[in-house]
Amino acid sequence: MEDVENIEEDECGFSRNYFLAKELGGSSKRSAHKLSDINIVDEQELRETALNIETKHEKEISELLNDYKTMYPKWVFELRCGFGLLMYGFGSKKLLIEDFASASLTEYSVVVINGYLPSVNLKQVLLALADLLSELLKCRRKSSGSLSKGQETFPSRSIDEILSFLHGSQSEDKDCFICVVVHNIDGPALRDPESQQTLAQLASCSHIRIIASIDHVNAPLLWDKKMVHKQFNWLWHHVPTFAPYKVECVFFPLVLAQGSTAQTAKTAAIVLQSLTPNAQNVFKILAEYQLSHPDEDGMPTDDLYSASRERFFVSSQVTLNSHLTEFKDHELVKTKRNSDGQECLNIPLSADALRQLLLDLNQ
Repeated sequence: MEDVENIEEDECGFSRNYFLAKELGGSSKRSAHKLSDINIVDEQELRETALNIETKHEKEISELLNDYKTMYPKWVFELRCGFGLLMYGFGSKKLLIEDFASASLTEYSVVVINGYLPSVNLKQVLLALADLLSELLKCRRKSSGSLSKGQETFPSRSIDEILSFLHGSQSEDKDCFICVVVHNIDGPALRDPESQQTLAQLASCSHIRIIASIDHVNAPLLWDKKMVHKQFNWLWHHVPTFAPYKVECVFFPLVLAQGSTAQTAKTAAIVLQSLTPNAQNVFKILAEYQLSHPDEDGMPTDDLYSASRERFFVSSQVTLNSHLTEFKDHELVKTKRNSDGQECLNIPLSADALRQLLLDLNQ
């Protein structure tokens, strides 16, 4: 009995102490500090500091990328067999995939989708692919002397109609296909089920091959069994590069940094350096025009085409449009109508930032 009473007294004492502590804690003075009182660094300053961090093990990373070049013939063979290539592993795979495309896919047309962008217009991509495939099949028929006309036009009213055209286009040449490179197929703008279903249907077209990269740990959850094995038909390749995600991270907000809506010269330079030399030269023409005509609404699209064609940076309006699409997707260029109704192109940067950008590009 005595032991039971001691136990009850201990429990009552514990309970009293517990509530007493709560009362004392509630009556204690609370801190007046707020999250807004933290001295948060400016986003531009933080980004510039991050860019100036020296990349470690550059030699080893370069050697690793060179080692992957021995896999290029195997990857081309897998594409010709009808598989899609899915690259995963730590580090940016953008440079690796683009080097593979430029070195080993020269016989094929290549279309690039930057899935790391905040927004991606898949319908525009599908229209470009349908146009490209239509021209490709037309050229194949002419070279083979075939008299069959086939389907030479494609609808442009809905994604389903465009996909129907891509599925319906047939050729006896099994080596006739377009390679679609998707950097970060698990990117924020492509993670929704509708976008993944559209990409899966695109991948199942007989004349389309997908080369994609993933970086999110839960990326495989985007697909069901049918999408993986029947539509994308993935062959998984573990290719860690340990390269920094410089271009991919430009569009992500930094932790503990004040937000900034203005595009900066540094971030614009990083994006432009990831594009082709001809695209950079077209952008330079636009930038130089804007600096020399500060009072105008921008450079008319027709004038940019004429200037770019004269310097052999583009061969057709279609080529210029592809460059402008990349600029708009990266929010490097905006369009508006001037007082004469002409469509003008404008770079949303101040004159000082634009001069600095040109200096960075010419280095």
